[in-house]
Amino acid sequence: MKNTTLPYAQDIGDCLADTIGSGGLTNKKYDMLLTQAKVGLEKLKAAYADGSLPLLHLPEKDDDLAELVPVAEHYRRNFKDVVILGTGGSSLGGRALFEMATPKVSQGEAKRTVPNLHIVTNVDPFVFEALIEKLNPETTGIIAISKSGSTTETVMQFLAFLPKFREALGDEKLPSHFTIITEPGKNPMRDLAERFDLPLLDHDPKVGGRYSVLSLVGMLPAMIVGLVPQLVRKGAEEVLKNALEVENSCDCPAAVGAAISVGLEQEKKISSSVMLAYSDRLGSLARWYRQLWAESLGKNGKGTTPIYATGPVDQHSQLQLWLDGPSDKMFTVLGGPVSSGGNPICADLANDPKLSFMVGRTMGELMEASRRATAETLAKNGKPVRRLTLDEINEYSMGALMMHFMLETILAADMLGVDPYDQPAVEEGKILIRQYMAEMGESH
Repeated sequence: MKNTTLPYAQDIGDCLADTIGSGGLTNKKYDMLLTQAKVGLEKLKAAYADGSLPLLHLPEKDDDLAELVPVAEHYRRNFKDVVILGTGGSSLGGRALFEMATPKVSQGEAKRTVPNLHIVTNVDPFVFEALIEKLNPETTGIIAISKSGSTTETVMQFLAFLPKFREALGDEKLPSHFTIITEPGKNPMRDLAERFDLPLLDHDPKVGGRYSVLSLVGMLPAMIVGLVPQLVRKGAEEVLKNALEVENSCDCPAAVGAAISVGLEQEKKISSSVMLAYSDRLGSLARWYRQLWAESLGKNGKGTTPIYATGPVDQHSQLQLWLDGPSDKMFTVLGGPVSSGGNPICADLANDPKLSFMVGRTMGELMEASRRATAETLAKNGKPVRRLTLDEINEYSMGALMMHFMLETILAADMLGVDPYDQPAVEEGKILIRQYMAEMGESH
């Protein structure tokens, strides 16, 4: 399926029973779920009209981006390194945008290049301490992102950075090196920002972390490294416009994707959803999707487990299992126009008859051949395969795909009868983390 205004094509033919046989979804079930998806689309239209879901209005906004310009300019012009502190939705979306495109770099000796962006997503002390050790506080800026302002990992990251910067810069210089993004109201991160007089930017409390990539959470890091946030939002707006205007749910790629995923779970007992990204530039998009899908749908015994994989490497490590193991997986094969990448292999270097197929071919063509071969092999073996192919890998297409996946997730949640915006099961673990941390303190 290719909507002419969208920068990607979705092909679900190899998810249907009339194409791949018993492993696919029957047309009867598919049509029933498309009817359900229509109900979900009507709910999205209502939420857009009454403003109850701010996520849906982010693509059309521009005034908030204007407010971020001086912040981005400050970090871009004054620092060699910029560190983004956060975890989960506070960092995965920004990382996906950063890694999908080559940042725009100023030319000439008189202009600075964009800073090195370090997006910290974990609290592994070995990696974290190595990063702190190599950074010069004088030439490093820090942006800490926590929607709630109390995310244990982000607060710990921030407090781990602070001593070295206080020692090197003094408290009076901290405000020019740090920015805190958190929701309004009293919380630990906001209290720390006020204590040290650090700049504060408001995270919209009605936009959940895993849905926040189109907000300042994703846009500010993108702007710092020279990406164009308006293009990201424009791509998202095209997908949203499609969803809000289509007459039939079969013409909405996000609704089709939701119907296929839910149908395969219900009718074929598909318990895992593998996203196989055929470009390293799309790897972080798949990791961002993994949280979005898992945390939004995994409730009340429902939902499928998202699995991130990279092509071609996982053809060698997992394809045997995918083809000859349990038939409990659907596959989304994701890629872009990479066939032109790399230099052609010279005939005099590949003069072995066994290598003749490589002559004149590029590494990008190998990537494309691997993508086609893997998708076709899976489908020929009765495995449900969806193909998502981008026209280009850039800000516009990434914004479009991200909105596609957010809408697909919301529509799938509606079909499953779960709330896509909460994560009640996660809270238990957060409480225990704080308890165990306190107990460790008491034992010393």
